[in-house]
Amino acid sequence: MPADAEVEVRRSARRKRTLTVFRERGRLVALVPARLTAAQERSLLPPLVERFLERESRRTMPASTDELSVRARDLYDAYLAPRAGAPLPPFSVRWVDNQQRRWGSCSSDSGHIRLSSRLRTMPLWVSDYVLLHELAHLFVPSHSDDFHRLLAGYPHLARAQAFLQGYQHAADAGGKDWSDDLD
Repeated sequence: MPADAEVEVRRSARRKRTLTVFRERGRLVALVPARLTAAQERSLLPPLVERFLERESRRTMPASTDELSVRARDLYDAYLAPRAGAPLPPFSVRWVDNQQRRWGSCSSDSGHIRLSSRLRTMPLWVSDYVLLHELAHLFVPSHSDDFHRLLAGYPHLARAQAFLQGYQHAADAGGKDWSDDLD
């Protein structure tokens, strides 16, 4: 297990055989059977965490602005070019840390695209949707029918929109456990 990988281990009496690792609010969490010994945990958990981190690294957005630009061009070619009817205009794209209420923004006149760094922890298909959304603004500045026709070719469109709405709803709720309000 990487030295910098801090993992919260949660033991479960209901879990009998399997171990699993996932990310919760940015932190790695491992679910293990309650009867697992400390020695078993030390031997079984590191390779599981390694595999999880490897899979996660393959599905996350590029880190550098150059890689992000390449990703944007690939997405444009795959999903927007067939509908845009025009070549991709000059643009720049970068990560920003100061967008807490928006996922991305685009200045269509200058071609500057900014993506919230909060997207880095989300599935790739969600980040790709936001990048495509901002690229579409290079062609249509508003959210008109023409704008939505440009995005219609992305196969994860509705799923990504629902993911972001759910994420924002949970963030706005401040982590409140609404099950306490159910009777």
